[in-house]
Amino acid sequence: MTLLLKDPEAALDYAVDWGAEYLTVESLSQSDWQVTPVEIGGLSVVASAFDGKVATATAAGGVAGHVYQLTNHVVLSSGLTDSRSIVLRVEAR
Repeated sequence: MTLLLKDPEAALDYAVDWGAEYLTVESLSQSDWQVTPVEIGGLSVVASAFDGKVATATAAGGVAGHVYQLTNHVVLSSGLTDSRSIVLRVEAR
């Protein structure tokens, strides 16, 4: 698992390329992002989008020294579901 660093003042885009993972015939029909843990002043998703193969979220904030999991939950055109997570450590840089 890769740990990415993020400054608490930055708002950055993160993406999951589902097409690179395994989608060939299917496409994304729904995409939702979740942050854990949820805390006051913690990391939040301020925008999100998706096309047929890639889901993107803009994450902002976070408490310096804390680690967050940013999870993308998707529904495929067949109705199947899947999730992928990105781990972020917030550090003042």
